[in-house]
Amino acid sequence: MLGLDPRAARTAWTVFLVALLLVVTYLLRRVLLIFVLAVLFAYLLSPVVNLLGRSLPWRRSRAWALAGVYVALIAALALLGAAVGNQAAREATELAKRFPVLLEQAQRALEAPGPAWLEPLKRQLLEWLREGGPSLSKVLLPLLEKAPAYLASLLSGALLVILIPILAFFFLKDGPALRNAVLGLAGARQAVLEDIFGDLHQLLGQFIRALVLLAAATLVAYSVFFALIGLPYGVLLASVAALLEFIPVVGPATAAVIIILVAAFSGFGQVWVLLAFLAGYRIFQDYVLNPRLMSAGVALHPLLVIFGALAGEQLAGIPGMFLSVPVLATLRVIWVRARKVVA
Repeated sequence: MLGLDPRAARTAWTVFLVALLLVVTYLLRRVLLIFVLAVLFAYLLSPVVNLLGRSLPWRRSRAWALAGVYVALIAALALLGAAVGNQAAREATELAKRFPVLLEQAQRALEAPGPAWLEPLKRQLLEWLREGGPSLSKVLLPLLEKAPAYLASLLSGALLVILIPILAFFFLKDGPALRNAVLGLAGARQAVLEDIFGDLHQLLGQFIRALVLLAAATLVAYSVFFALIGLPYGVLLASVAALLEFIPVVGPATAAVIIILVAAFSGFGQVWVLLAFLAGYRIFQDYVLNPRLMSAGVALHPLLVIFGALAGEQLAGIPGMFLSVPVLATLRVIWVRARKVVA
């Protein structure tokens, strides 16, 4: 009667709902981030909880398994903090105190005569140190001095230590019931939604567990190699590299730059050995270890991973970069399942 095409009206309404969903998601991104981190944390603990729950003979053994896993996790984090965190904090404080001296040593080394083919590069580096050294000191020194206190306050905050484990506890305890409730609302599309949930369950679980194993492998390999070659601040640099493994593409590259700069400033004489190790380990991890740990569902084109990391940084900072790969992989799973339904 009003001259409206019903098909066009339904299309416009669908576009409006999708746009509204995107806007609401952006506005609630911090809250959603907490829930997503809790889900990933739950997936990380799920295999251990399931294994322990099956081995306990009592009724309600899953609740006891959850309690046991949480106690063991707290103990493991305390031991790791005592073994690695304290040493990394001491090295960060020492590096902050010695940084001006290291900067002067680097300038004197660049001023010393050397091969003619290196002179243009040495002049550029020397000019960069003279111009950017004071600014670098103003930024880096407070960061290094406050890093232990900042890390302690971050780890003692309710967001990471209390809220996320509590949410993960409920996801682990009531996850199957929540899944069945959502499937019950799907109606005729229940089979499709069940397939999507099955794919996501495998994808997210394998992703977060592989990421933690990659970070642990980086911590162990870097710590052992840095100790063997006598690299100063080895535990600190290995810890930084392990943490940056959680950020796709940008994180490992940033870690390599930081390690090379600290080695050069501290007067380490085997920078080429360090470069060879970093390149060799990156090749081993990217082409041997990573494919064995990551599932096929996480496989994304490198250009898409880089785009996702940059877009995630713009939307939610470092957490957005961390979540870019699972979000893109999730969208890929939904797209593949949707195409099968349409076909």
